[in-house]
Amino acid sequence: MSQTQNYANHSRRPPSLFLAGAFLSTAATVGVGTLLVVDFSAGTLALFVVAACTPISLLFARRFATGVQDRVIRLEERLRLERILPDELKGEIGQLTTDQLIALRFASDAELPGLVRRVLAGELADRTSIKQAVEDWRPDHQRV
Repeated sequence: MSQTQNYANHSRRPPSLFLAGAFLSTAATVGVGTLLVVDFSAGTLALFVVAACTPISLLFARRFATGVQDRVIRLEERLRLERILPDELKGEIGQLTTDQLIALRFASDAELPGLVRRVLAGELADRTSIKQAVEDWRPDHQRV
């Protein structure tokens, strides 16, 4: 990507194909649900169950992918913190939550120790406040 990443433009939306699939499968479920109410039969019930499973499966697939991504980021950031933080802060790495580690990944190596101190002091707590505090943005273009 050629654009410099920062807080204002870093968020990433699901691909259009995923959104179209979610919309169409949900619309199909509503349509088959209406048919089920108007003309109940075992076949229509079976079709409704299959139709209802599709959007649910899409949502779970998306959630599982982001869950695995969060675990990988947590591991990467813990390893990075072990490498970068001064010795007096290394023992505090376990106190950082997954959400905090995910937000800290955008901080440059130079500003990371200061941000970790602020997070541990309770000055910055959630993803948004941590990301907004990052001055030298370290881009992440490989997110799910």
